[in-house]
Amino acid sequence: MSKSKFALTVGIGCLALIVLAAVITVPLLFAPLQAFQGVREESVASPTVIPGIGATQEAIPTLTPLPVEAETPSTPPLVDFARLYDQLNPGVVNIQVYVEQGGLSGQGAGSGFVLDDEGHIVTNNHVVANAAHVTVIFYDGTEAEADIVGLDDDSDLAIVRVDELPEGVHPLPLGDSGQVEVGEWVIAIGNPFGLGSSMTLGIVSATGRSIPSGATPFAIPQAIQTDAAINPGNSGGPLLDLDGYVIGVNAQIASGGAPANAGVGFAIPSDVVRRVAPVLIDAGTYQWPWLGIEGTSVNLLLMEANDLDTQHGAYIDRVVENSPADKSGLQPSSGVDMTDGRQVPVGGDVIIASDGEPIVDFSDLLVRIAFKAPGDTMELTVLRNGERRQVTVELAPRPSDFGS
Repeated sequence: MSKSKFALTVGIGCLALIVLAAVITVPLLFAPLQAFQGVREESVASPTVIPGIGATQEAIPTLTPLPVEAETPSTPPLVDFARLYDQLNPGVVNIQVYVEQGGLSGQGAGSGFVLDDEGHIVTNNHVVANAAHVTVIFYDGTEAEADIVGLDDDSDLAIVRVDELPEGVHPLPLGDSGQVEVGEWVIAIGNPFGLGSSMTLGIVSATGRSIPSGATPFAIPQAIQTDAAINPGNSGGPLLDLDGYVIGVNAQIASGGAPANAGVGFAIPSDVVRRVAPVLIDAGTYQWPWLGIEGTSVNLLLMEANDLDTQHGAYIDRVVENSPADKSGLQPSSGVDMTDGRQVPVGGDVIIASDGEPIVDFSDLLVRIAFKAPGDTMELTVLRNGERRQVTVELAPRPSDFGS
């Protein structure tokens, strides 16, 4: 992961109200984003179905848009935000957790949103992963005990369930995050600093980000960046477009070192939620595919040092032993060259296409991998010693102990 002038705070949206008998330091695992293996439809009412593993989007009946009295204007000064809030807030919840660990106890808080009429609620893995008890507080103040149904630390998503939804509470529909564009207006509703049912407004400031999961060496693909205010306690709450569709799950902020909003927040894309959530409901866990390489995007230095004729593609610097990449014969770097006083890896394969589609950069490759399943094959076009080669690789499940 390249050095930057800001600190990426993983799970900062989870309000830390921990009262402990001793100070416990829980290290978060930040691995280079390159190590991750994994990741316009005009009407969201009929979204593209992305098959999951063992379950499909049909398992989640949340795709009916909220009723609207009139067409919503596209510019914020003309939007009736009060009416929009009244429509959406009943689908958002405050999540309180009680933690017991090593004889110590504490409390924490986050946010979530109702996924279906069966009482399933989406939140972040880091909000509820270690909880002994989970309490859901609805918009009208009604409280209900919740069971943890499924957890996925690689995507930082979790599903909890209550036995019954209070009157007036309804699911929020999932949108198509693949159609989100920079500059679109979005709103976030959640529980920042314990202030439940708070709504903030901003725009999508970037798309296609890769962000660390915070719990594994793998990154979350296609994250949405926004300047809508996201603060401690917002974790797990929805990021929504002005039509009322959930396009992301708020998860992290880049804070410049301070644990509060600095205008750069990140949301897990709804396309990942659509893929992972039904499997968590069905099986409790999600199995991501794995190729087993580390690398980076081709840039000018790599192009010159490796005598390439392109600045596009995914450069392979390391191949994990006995991984699918290793078994297929993909080649890592064989050494380094000094260029302008900098070490540049040389000799590694460059993946320039997958299944006939061009690979623009390393992040592009990760996304292609993420939206496949273990056992799927990929036909990779690679550059090796100036020649093009076709390599077939069969993806495997991510090893649970990788990077531990």
